[in-house]
Amino acid sequence: MKIFKKRNKRIKKGKAASLPFRINIIFIIVGILFVALLTQLAYLQVMYGAKFKAEVNRSDTSVVNGNVQRGMIYDSTGHILVGNSAHQAIVYTKGVNDLTTDLYRTANRLADYITVSTSSLTKRQLADYYLSDANRLSAVEKKAPGISSGDSEDAMYDKAVSYVEKMNPDTFSHATKVAATIFAKMSGAYQLSTVNIKDSGVTQREVAEVGEHLADMPGVNVGTSWSRNYPNGQSIQGITGTVSNEKTGLPSDRVNELLAQGYSRNDSVGQSYLERQYEPVLRGTKSQTQIVLNSDNQIKKEIKKYGGQKGDNLQLTINAKFQKDLQSLVRSAESGAGGNSTGTYAVVMNPNNGAIIGMGGVNRNPKTSKITDNILGTINSSIVMGSVVKGAMVSGALMDGVITPTNSTLTDQPITTGGVKKSSWFNHSGNANIAVDASGALEVSSNSYMMQLAMKEGHFNYVEGGALTMSPNVFNTMRGYFNQFGLGVDTGIDIPGESTGLKGKSGKSHIGSALDLAFGNYDAYTTMQVAQYISTVANGGYRIAPHVVQSIRGTTKDGKLGQIKATVMPDVLNHIDMTQSQRAVVKKGLYDVVHGTNTYKTGGELDTIKPEISAKTGTAQTFYDGNETVTLSLASYAPSTHPQVVVALAMPNLGVNAESNNMQLAKRIYAAYWKDVQSTSTVK
Repeated sequence: MKIFKKRNKRIKKGKAASLPFRINIIFIIVGILFVALLTQLAYLQVMYGAKFKAEVNRSDTSVVNGNVQRGMIYDSTGHILVGNSAHQAIVYTKGVNDLTTDLYRTANRLADYITVSTSSLTKRQLADYYLSDANRLSAVEKKAPGISSGDSEDAMYDKAVSYVEKMNPDTFSHATKVAATIFAKMSGAYQLSTVNIKDSGVTQREVAEVGEHLADMPGVNVGTSWSRNYPNGQSIQGITGTVSNEKTGLPSDRVNELLAQGYSRNDSVGQSYLERQYEPVLRGTKSQTQIVLNSDNQIKKEIKKYGGQKGDNLQLTINAKFQKDLQSLVRSAESGAGGNSTGTYAVVMNPNNGAIIGMGGVNRNPKTSKITDNILGTINSSIVMGSVVKGAMVSGALMDGVITPTNSTLTDQPITTGGVKKSSWFNHSGNANIAVDASGALEVSSNSYMMQLAMKEGHFNYVEGGALTMSPNVFNTMRGYFNQFGLGVDTGIDIPGESTGLKGKSGKSHIGSALDLAFGNYDAYTTMQVAQYISTVANGGYRIAPHVVQSIRGTTKDGKLGQIKATVMPDVLNHIDMTQSQRAVVKKGLYDVVHGTNTYKTGGELDTIKPEISAKTGTAQTFYDGNETVTLSLASYAPSTHPQVVVALAMPNLGVNAESNNMQLAKRIYAAYWKDVQSTSTVK
């Protein structure tokens, strides 16, 4: 018995001894797990802390972007061409938990205080509003044909919508349509995005009544919207372009692109020309307001994080006063043209840097005589210009070596090939054959001389009455020289959409047209191309890209034109490889067109312009609707010795008796330029 008791004691002592050991094991395991947990927490904090913090912020806060004033567009003297008008607006910010029933209720209340145009309301939008009332939806579903209990909710709703769309419009009152229009605008908003319910024509009474009842209309507020205005008239839109508004929304062909750039569907955006091309400059940066939500996703508070920044401004090379006068002169000239005249176009630019000082253009419908502004016709209307291109033709022949400054005399005579006779305007019969050098050929506008140059460039020996068998490569030769001056190629102007002109057929069967090409009666060019061509002659052979943007500028604190941020520098596209003596031949010819002594000079009427100008007139035999017409043109620069301004113009499809319309318009344009832009007293 004693033995048993001792043994039992030994057993109890062993159990007692093993207990601390087990506890220590547990503590060790817990410690290891705790260390592992801390290690994991540290790892997550270091590696993913910022990410998790952003996730928390995203779930609790959101940022709402607000529109800012768009950058303005100024003329070269600092006058506003395109400005902004501020309007009070009724706006709506969609909440996170806003349901269709909430929108329906708010739209009805807001319709009691404001009126909006219902012209854009669609049948579908009206139906959606109408069926947002549960009682109406239930009633329609009971009587709409084709609805059965087996239909899904979506199918039943679609049939209900179809039923409402077919209802007589007179069933709905004007008040209902107003509320439906408001409801449609609210429905189009994303969560925590703001849309304009009414952004123009908001009355003080509407502002007061809406402001008084804001507590009853969650998300509704009184804000500000902006729209473009045009202090010097809307014709300048032909250069600056247009901007979309809240009603039109983003352009349909660019929606995805613009949404990816952070635009909202109802944002304003440049749609065309400078407004579109300089959109990143003009748009500015939106304001940012942080919306803090509570646990029920209701707006707890709003924190202004960034006030936004107005867009930068464009300053153009265009002089506003001269531009207005130029457009008026062009319109007046077209009004007196009559007959089958289809338009008048004019470009005025600085030949030394490519700065466009003014662009004028109008279209005319010969059947109705209606005249419409078309400034961009100067860059996209291709016209057979006539003799204005002869300066480029002579230049090409000099560079090609078929004539030289000291050996260029040819006889002006009718050219007969293959039974076809072509001649200069003053020598149809051949009774006025005269010897002319290159300068004299420009002075009298000799077609015969230019045709003989073309045959020389085509390595063809002319025999009166013989077949014209020269190679069609002559087309490429002549056009190559014309291209160097800007005729038939992109001018590089900073307005999108310019035309490169039109080329006539140039195969062997059309070889006779090579002679027409030589004196400007075949290929078609734009007025801007003619301006670039004569600028290249005037400035010593530098083909400079025309431009209408002078600089990008900021805004001062008081809202005025601010400091220069970027300047557009002259872009030389190519240089004409001519000697000074070769250039002198062409310039003398252009001077003599106006101031020469030959009886047949073509620009004598321009010699009253002061300072004196050099020019090349142009007359092309054209047709419109089966009727014979003439197109008058002009390429000129002034002063002749130190050119500072170029005037190019085109007047297509005038009556066959029109003779000096181009010169009369040119005299008025030069007078306006020296009056509006630059005093003649500054000319050396």
